[in-house]
Amino acid sequence: MHVLIVISHPDPSSLTHAIAAEIAAGVAQAGPGHSAELADLAAEGFDPRFTAHDLAAYRREVPLPADVAAEQARIDRADALVLAYPVYWWSMPGLLKGWVDRVFANGWAYEENPGTATVEKKLQHLPIHLAAIGGADLRTYARHGYFGAMRTQIDHGIFDYCGAPVVTSELLAGTNGTDLSALFETARAIGKRAATHKASHEAYCPA
Repeated sequence: MHVLIVISHPDPSSLTHAIAAEIAAGVAQAGPGHSAELADLAAEGFDPRFTAHDLAAYRREVPLPADVAAEQARIDRADALVLAYPVYWWSMPGLLKGWVDRVFANGWAYEENPGTATVEKKLQHLPIHLAAIGGADLRTYARHGYFGAMRTQIDHGIFDYCGAPVVTSELLAGTNGTDLSALFETARAIGKRAATHKASHEAYCPA
């Protein structure tokens, strides 16, 4: 199994990058034949802006921008996709959201059929694993319903629309002053799960 781990954080010494490295370590620990690729969106300079070209591509008037096609090809080479990101304003960072906006395009992630108002889900083969890193503690997320809102928005709103099964939706919370060893252990478990889970298995279903 080949696992693509997409990282959205501008600081390579951040906890987000450390978590992503532990996820990659978990993939390696799953045994021979498993590999992980780290895609650092900030370091690679991915442009998250949805431009007029992206809109024209959505309308099937022009080919996809080259950088979007390259990202889709990278996902196509993977057996599983992991997103590792800090929680900004109770959601994913703008860089990662822009990556989703541009890369999960009409015709590749889903197929709109305007004549019948139906949508074909085209990513049913791609297991998704989400690792959100939050500074607040779990009680704060639970008290305000933030994590449930994130699951609705991201797990269901994005990935279910494309048919991609969300196998893992993990909130690594309370990172300020927390013993990080438990978080790293959870991250390695995510990596092992990403390397060994088959798309035909029962996926996580958001509440």
